[in-house]
Amino acid sequence: MKVVILAGGLGTRISEESHLRPKPMIEIGGMPILWHIMKEYSYYGYHEFIICAGYRQHMIKEYFADYYLHNSDITFDFSDDNKMIVHNNVAEPWKVTIVDTGLNTMTGGRIRAVRPYIGEEPFMLTYGDGVCDVDIRALEAFHRSHGRIGTITAIDIDQRFGVIDVEEDGTVHAFREKNEQDVNVVNGGYMVFEPAVFDLLEDETTVFEKKPLETLARTGQLMAFHHTGFWQCMDTQRDKLLLEKLWQSGQAPWRKW
Repeated sequence: MKVVILAGGLGTRISEESHLRPKPMIEIGGMPILWHIMKEYSYYGYHEFIICAGYRQHMIKEYFADYYLHNSDITFDFSDDNKMIVHNNVAEPWKVTIVDTGLNTMTGGRIRAVRPYIGEEPFMLTYGDGVCDVDIRALEAFHRSHGRIGTITAIDIDQRFGVIDVEEDGTVHAFREKNEQDVNVVNGGYMVFEPAVFDLLEDETTVFEKKPLETLARTGQLMAFHHTGFWQCMDTQRDKLLLEKLWQSGQAPWRKW
């Protein structure tokens, strides 16, 4: 199953970093958070990635073009016709497709743009700015078990996002803004969708989290995989510092590899 990663936004709420690079390329422990997310999926056996790029997309392409150079020891022998020797060549079992989905394209439009690379098969979908310790194999099994179009990972958290109403069997009932009485259940990403979801993506202005997901919820075609473990997005500089602290402590919950 292919993994689609949304990595094209401007990242305006973490502008201290994103004015220099795409938000998914902001580093935690010296490696882009995009790398951390891909390592999570790869740990569970998902090795084929489609990255929906946009803002400063060339930086993502250049990173993967030189991936083994970034992670290996290199000897440059200028006395022997400028020979380059790569030592302890570091490689991942990955196939990475990077698609320029446009600078101002909305999330639904970005997903729509990569359909030719997905084909008519179910696919994983997540955001390029959040990590967690969800069991992704169990997530896929849950998705295959219920036969609906989509599955999202539901996170219990007191946060600033809109919330979802979920029934006991996991059916997502509605998306709405939070209120004071809510114990927030938010969409933490780490989603799975059938190709039928593309029928709901009209054009590049489509916001995936609005009409498409709301329609799936209203028609009973969206289920929630409830995750009670660790989840953290990197929405602000404060979030980045928290993730960095966890990584440097050697206790990063998302590090399974």
